Amino acid sequence: MRQSNASVSQTWLLFTQLCLWKDLVIRCVREFIRRAKAMLLSQNMVSESSEISVIDVKSHLSVAKDPSNFQIAEIRIHDSVCIEIPTSEDTPLLGSVKSCSATATATTIEEPASEFIPNICSGSYADKGDYREYMEDEHICIDDLSLRLGSSFYRSPVPIAFYGVFDGHGGSEASHYIKENAMRFFFEDAVFRESPSVVNSLFLKELEKSHRKAYRLADLAMEDESIVSSSCGTTALTALVIGRHLMVANAGDCRAVLCRNGKAVDMSFDHKSTFEPERRRVEDLGGYFEGEYLYGDLAVTRALGDWSVKRFSPLGESFSPLISDPDIQQMILTEEDEFLIMGCDGVWDVMTSQYAVTFARQGLRRHGDPRRCAMELGREALRRDSSDNVTVVVICFTSSSQSPQRRRIRFCVSDEARARLQAMLEG
Repeated sequence: MRQSNASVSQTWLLFTQLCLWKDLVIRCVREFIRRAKAMLLSQNMVSESSEISVIDVKSHLSVAKDPSNFQIAEIRIHDSVCIEIPTSEDTPLLGSVKSCSATATATTIEEPASEFIPNICSGSYADKGDYREYMEDEHICIDDLSLRLGSSFYRSPVPIAFYGVFDGHGGSEASHYIKENAMRFFFEDAVFRESPSVVNSLFLKELEKSHRKAYRLADLAMEDESIVSSSCGTTALTALVIGRHLMVANAGDCRAVLCRNGKAVDMSFDHKSTFEPERRRVEDLGGYFEGEYLYGDLAVTRALGDWSVKRFSPLGESFSPLISDPDIQQMILTEEDEFLIMGCDGVWDVMTSQYAVTFARQGLRRHGDPRRCAMELGREALRRDSSDNVTVVVICFTSSSQSPQRRRIRFCVSDEARARLQAMLEG
């Protein structure tokens, strides 16, 4: 009788332990499902605008012959996703996932263990299109600025790159001049010769001052008509990447757009009459618009050159509403930041920032080539009947961290699981 009672007690204890383990497993699986849904959505396995409302979970427990020493072998989600739970206490709970189907597609999600430093590569494309007689755009792509300037001139402890898009008007003289002299205007400054070992806030403030000075020096240089005609000018959009720091400076209607996890983040503002803060600034300085054009002549409110317009100001050229001072935006890049698009107004006249980001992202996921991506984006603008010159620069940011320094989470999704998810979304 006592033996029977002891057997019942042991059975009840085992049943209780199994119930506790079952609750723990269910909590773990629910957390996994939450993460898996986000991963699936981010990998375009399902529509970004859709939501998964219900996923049923079936658990399978394998108990060893010894009831006092049992372990969970695996968890099955609709027989399509399998999670291996390691028995070692030193291994993360959701350390790996194996395929339940021969047709499963594997996706690896990595979590950074160290500070993100981008590995930079870029591509560009330029075309005058069918509606323009002359090409007035210029651009610069320098993925390794230290190599371009020479190690004796500038030493950087992190990767540094520089890009520019210059959209000329009244001829190509101004845009060509700024391209040919950009290195002198932007980088022959003490702040770059005495770079600190760490890019800190003080250095970034000095860097911003240096960029504003470069824009001003370039503008003043073009005041000399022996260099550039006074009726000629150019917009200027530049991007400087130092490690994980991005700085974008803009004067005019070119635009820089950052892709952050598939979403467009504008890094510049179009300096036109349709941008209300610019319109108020111009009118406060005595300027006026005829239609959307400053003084009935210019489509932009900030530019380098155009000294025939700047001297026209009733308050004198020092108070001209047409200025060269750029708007400057700074950003700390993370692993969510995939690439940056820089384009002239010929691109943005026919597509929104989000359309360009989505279009470029799809292209990069197909082939991973920023040069081809820039070409496809430029040709898409022309296909959409852009009436202006088209220039596009695409800068990709990828992590240079080594994979052994990362904690890896891996999962597999079969064709059956995709079909069920699609049916749930459509139902």
